[in-house]
Amino acid sequence: MTLSAISPAFSPEHEASLLASVPTGLLINGQWREASDGGTFDVNDPATGEVLATLASATSDDAVAALDAADAVQASWARTAPRVRADILRRAFDLVTERAEHFALLMTLEMGKPLAEARGEVTYGAEFLRWFAEEAVRDYGRYLTTPEGKNKILVQHKPVGPCLLITPWNFPLAMATRKVAPAVAAGCTMVLKPAKLTPLTAQYFAQTMLDAGLPPGVLNVVASSSASGVSGPLLKDSRLRKVSFTGSTPVGKRLMADAAKNVLRTSMELGGNAPFIVFEDADLDAAVEGAMAAKMRNMGEACTAANRFLVHETVAQEFTRKFAAAMGALTTGRGTHPETKVGPLIDGGARDDVHALVSAAVAAGAVAVTGGAPVDGPGYFYQPTVLANVPNDAAILGQEIFGPVAPITTFTTDEEAITLANASEYGLASYLYSRDFNRLLRVAEQIEFGMVGFNAGVISNAAAPFGGVKQSGLGREGGSEGIAEYTTTQYIGIADPYAG
Repeated sequence: MTLSAISPAFSPEHEASLLASVPTGLLINGQWREASDGGTFDVNDPATGEVLATLASATSDDAVAALDAADAVQASWARTAPRVRADILRRAFDLVTERAEHFALLMTLEMGKPLAEARGEVTYGAEFLRWFAEEAVRDYGRYLTTPEGKNKILVQHKPVGPCLLITPWNFPLAMATRKVAPAVAAGCTMVLKPAKLTPLTAQYFAQTMLDAGLPPGVLNVVASSSASGVSGPLLKDSRLRKVSFTGSTPVGKRLMADAAKNVLRTSMELGGNAPFIVFEDADLDAAVEGAMAAKMRNMGEACTAANRFLVHETVAQEFTRKFAAAMGALTTGRGTHPETKVGPLIDGGARDDVHALVSAAVAAGAVAVTGGAPVDGPGYFYQPTVLANVPNDAAILGQEIFGPVAPITTFTTDEEAITLANASEYGLASYLYSRDFNRLLRVAEQIEFGMVGFNAGVISNAAAPFGGVKQSGLGREGGSEGIAEYTTTQYIGIADPYAG
């Protein structure tokens, strides 16, 4: 279903006013400024293709200037009391919460997600600020006696140093807070490079951090039309001590190779190919509800999105029927319309890639139970799609779809389901539906994924460690593990104070 003439939630005047309030420059040492060469780039609305704003485009010189600023205040920021850092994060949480409608509308405008989802991301993203405000004062070391009793061991955690944070376009706020908050908590300074497709939210968030009292130079933001122009010189600079990246596996591999030259700490949250396994004893209504959440969050443009639906052959027909009915009932439209459930994909190339995967699967024997085509008209919309009878060797099962498409294949035994789930180079998120808890535990121990949902379609949480295995990356974000990614461990050996 596609929206017709339904009144938007916000007027064009309201949207224009909000966009005018977003800083368009580069944030370096606490000041918003133009690019060194005066260069700019446009940010477009994926629902219409129209230009939303024009931002300064950072050069390599600007990137180095941002690192200069971060390096200059690193020592003083590291010495700042943990409670002070915690209070800044808590004020930032309060401000983001107060400005929730502004953040939500910005994300809807530049990324396309419906307002309801954007509001959910504000809640999710803000929680990283609150969580790491609490973790900042609990980054414990330890003091103990050596086993032979002759010396004392003192272990402390120190900030790793200036960090390069590279965020993706699909979660413009949450991916920034998930990296910035632990860095602030640990005492690290930062250069943030937001995705060129959706930088407006990051710009607004950076100003919010300044409003919360973050000192100049601690957070610097260099949006740019050239990702390599920013990251290249920074990765070669010995003052940079860490890079955290969320994005595709091919880009992550290149960044890791470049980071190796200076032996940088790296955190990589890369591609996913999540299996959604429905066993024969599953509550099918709950499974369909979970499938909708796992598949359609962000129009399927999420690394945790369910990508392969593996359904036991005895319940596949009923599950497919119910799932297709739910998918087919979704309303497609610009995210500012109150009734929209499915927004546009990020750009025309993304929509073309999704349709190519669907077309190839259908040509190989899959059946489009619902959807299966782009939506006519302006913007980059694609019909919510369910494919049945998908061959196990279909390309759509082997790579991230990043769109509102659900391919279904069947299995007979638990062992076959485990084999199919593990038949991927990726290992980020996975979802299991069964009434048998022991089965869930057995399968979870045998599948190769960093995160597993038991009868739950959404499992991301600021208090939980987010990350994958295999080519889905390394390191964890969130949870008590999240702050450890921004610290280095120092051991001090102390002579026995009781020795004569």
